[in-house]
Amino acid sequence: MPLSPEVRRLRERCARTKRELAVRLSGKHNYDIKVQQLMKAARSGTKDGLEKTKIAVMRRVSFLQRKDQLGKDQEDDAGYLDVAVSEVKHPPPQLSPMPEGLTSQQVVRRHILGSIIQSERSYLESLRRILQEYHRPLMEADPRILSPRKIRPIFYRLREITQCHSMFQIALASRVAEWDSSEKIGDLFVASVSVCACACVRVCVCAFCDMLKNTPKGHVDRLPLQLALTELEMLAEKLNEQKRVADQIAETQQLARSVSDRLLSKQLNSEQGSLVLCETLIETVYGERGQVLKSKERKVFLFDDVLICANINVKGPPDISSLVPVGPKYTMKWSAPLQQVQVVEVGQEGSQNKDTLFQQSGAKRPGPACASGKAILGPPRLYQELQELQHDLSVVEEVTLLVGTLQGTYQNLNTTVAQDWCLALQRLIRIKEDQIQSANKCRLRLQVPGRPDKSGRPVSFMVVFNTPNPLSKISWVNRLHLAKIALREENTPGWLCGEDDGKTMAPFWYPLLACRMPVFATKSLDRKVTALHNPVHCALLGFSAASTSLPQGYLWVAGGGDGSQGQLEIFSLNRPTPRAVKSLQLGSPVHCLDYVPEPSPSEDMEAGAERTPLEIGSTVCVGLNDGSILVYGSLDTAAQCLLTLHNPEGCPVLCLKHSPRFLFAGLRNGMAAPVRTLLVLEDSVWASCGNSVTVIDVSSLTTQKFEVHPDPMVSVAHMVRAGGGVWMAFSEGSSIRLFHTETLELLQEINISTRSALLNPGQKNMRVTSLLICQGLLWVGTAQGFIITLPVPKLEGIPKITGKGMISLNAHCGPVDFLVATASALSPNLLKRDSVADGPDSACGGEDRSDTSSQESLQQSSSAQGDGRGKGRGVLLQYKLRSTSGLPGRPLTATGDEASDSSLESLEHSVEDGSIYELSDDPEMWVRGRSCERDGGRRDRVTSAAVISGGKGFRRLKEGASAGTRTSGEGLENTLMVWQLPLTV
Repeated sequence: MPLSPEVRRLRERCARTKRELAVRLSGKHNYDIKVQQLMKAARSGTKDGLEKTKIAVMRRVSFLQRKDQLGKDQEDDAGYLDVAVSEVKHPPPQLSPMPEGLTSQQVVRRHILGSIIQSERSYLESLRRILQEYHRPLMEADPRILSPRKIRPIFYRLREITQCHSMFQIALASRVAEWDSSEKIGDLFVASVSVCACACVRVCVCAFCDMLKNTPKGHVDRLPLQLALTELEMLAEKLNEQKRVADQIAETQQLARSVSDRLLSKQLNSEQGSLVLCETLIETVYGERGQVLKSKERKVFLFDDVLICANINVKGPPDISSLVPVGPKYTMKWSAPLQQVQVVEVGQEGSQNKDTLFQQSGAKRPGPACASGKAILGPPRLYQELQELQHDLSVVEEVTLLVGTLQGTYQNLNTTVAQDWCLALQRLIRIKEDQIQSANKCRLRLQVPGRPDKSGRPVSFMVVFNTPNPLSKISWVNRLHLAKIALREENTPGWLCGEDDGKTMAPFWYPLLACRMPVFATKSLDRKVTALHNPVHCALLGFSAASTSLPQGYLWVAGGGDGSQGQLEIFSLNRPTPRAVKSLQLGSPVHCLDYVPEPSPSEDMEAGAERTPLEIGSTVCVGLNDGSILVYGSLDTAAQCLLTLHNPEGCPVLCLKHSPRFLFAGLRNGMAAPVRTLLVLEDSVWASCGNSVTVIDVSSLTTQKFEVHPDPMVSVAHMVRAGGGVWMAFSEGSSIRLFHTETLELLQEINISTRSALLNPGQKNMRVTSLLICQGLLWVGTAQGFIITLPVPKLEGIPKITGKGMISLNAHCGPVDFLVATASALSPNLLKRDSVADGPDSACGGEDRSDTSSQESLQQSSSAQGDGRGKGRGVLLQYKLRSTSGLPGRPLTATGDEASDSSLESLEHSVEDGSIYELSDDPEMWVRGRSCERDGGRRDRVTSAAVISGGKGFRRLKEGASAGTRTSGEGLENTLMVWQLPLTV
């Protein structure tokens, strides 16, 4: 006889109760001990929190971690004990009333702590509500809605997370109760981040950044806050990376289901391809005259070797068999190999090859423009109109010369009026150039290969996508450029990763070797090089050029050895590869370089010093072996020597660093040993001398000395700073050490030989020859030519090594002489959606991108004007002159003396006729009917970064080999290797 439902439920409940009792009897004692440890750590942290923090960081608090002892189905419940937390015995944390006499920083810290308390309380309440209102009803439903096997992934470890946060709230309440007396919170988060995630990682990271800014140096909570910020940043990076990979897999799988090409579908389903970028863009189809024919949303996928465009199909019944929505379905429209896809900007059509170009979704029969091998796409005839204006300017300049030869004096025809015509045409040319640049800002124009025609001639078609904003366009151009670089032989693979058990990998997000080139025209056997980046903003750099070129500015590379002469090479970086622009011969070998930017007025006021009569702006200082320091102007490539400094003893200058008030030079004849390296912090300068470092206070010039290495025969060779720590490398040995900038304590020590052992198992005597920190990576150059990168935090925490490193398979044949970071921010004008002179009332072919209909109407009207069929009023050539009535002579007119005043006024420049080109007080600042907005309201910042290494020769390394493949003829030549990083948006 079958059992009734009530009997079955009773038996299941009895079995569940037995299991819970067994777990309680076996694990209650151990669990109570773990909870006691957590509470003890919270209470004792107030007394000796700094020591507890260090132990927690080294040991990674693990008293709430457990080993999986049960099967996969019961993994979520293994070791879990439901402990009821009474709010009567353990009330939620709550700040006491604010006492009087607090400083502004203490008030801000209290407010930040209050926001953390509120965020954690809200998060815990949400967790409990999910368990009570969703998890329990699903588990106790009869009949069952979902099986436990399906419920478990939805609420994965939710009870355990809730319990951890309950314990964390108890510990937080203990700290909050003692806040006014101790003001310490950082070490509690250090001990808790590895156990339970905070309520919102992003909110906590921002809160701790603000807390750190308002915590003065020397405060007991400053180092714990820096360590807590580091732990939170590591957690945020891990979560973001996991989300990125999950989104990438989901998008790729969704696309693979829609691809009819079996080979491409198999490639997408495999792990060979990697999704770099995908976004919904609007494909726009233009007519032969530039009018918008139609537009439609497309999903564009950029993989590491192929570009795919797909239709978005939102029709069809939903898939009810899946708990998670599957998202939109795609229908592949076309795909193209990445190497054959080209970005084409407005005005660059003529520079492309002679393949037939036509709009993909246009008419089957190409129009006259397409038949000539050139398509008119986007804003009509902008580039042609620019050429017409340039032609007219040259003609008017000739007319101006002829007007100057007139014998008579005429009020409205003289040299002043003719020069005003020239200025007006120059302004129109600037307007047209800005319109061309604006047309490029949100339009991604791609030349894609198509099927050959009947004669076998290769055919390409042009696709125009409208991006949501200029930042999207910048990202697409930059990712397309870097994805092509990643396909080169030297980047497949480019790095050997330690966490992959010796597997070689070349992910897109790793630094990519963009190019390599010789430093000097002549080879030298004993020439050691040093370098620096001289940032110079180039306002003429185009939109796509800014997205693909190296950081703007110049690279100064100086060489010198034991000889009697030195050499200085200057490279321009305003392009994808450096270009040599200047070479200087010096009378002595060069040891060091330092870029000194022009001080701002605020820095001059803080320094309390008057400006020198010599206004030289930004400079580059060059330290020579003969003891002199050469000061060069850095604003252009003329590289004129503006000043020469000498030290009385003529001792070689080994290093140079500047502060707002001083230029510090490290000499070979130091007090006890040579001063080999200098490091400038906010209010101090660190100078290495032997195995110790001297900290010089910039304001008072007082010094403090501390030892950084136990061996007196070892000296500090390199120092780099990030956040609250300084990494040091030494003249001997393969270890690098991290010291705190404020307490001067040793925080971490890493042996880089273990990283290079993956490549050369028998390699010994590894020595560090260069150090650099750039965009979350600690770059280490070695005497063997290897380049190693180690991950470090990017924020103002402690830059400790947070993971296993990578070693580059592209190396030098000799020591890595230098590692230089180059970085620059793109011009804010590139990030503005519309031009300064463009508006909805544009009269010169501009357009308002906020509305498609307005685009079409403006383009049609502008096209009609360009064809000569428009009936609108022409543009009056006027720049400075508002009227010619004040000029000498009579108006030159064919109406005679009986002309009325109104007819005479029509011959001169009137304010009304030129109202659309209203001028500001500065004639160089042209605006249209409104004042100039210099920076606008946007705060977007796009940073371009690259790392350049210098050393002798180039070689490709192989796993397990002591030497790699050396390129013939480059073994003894000083070589630059340029590593390009993705733009940070």
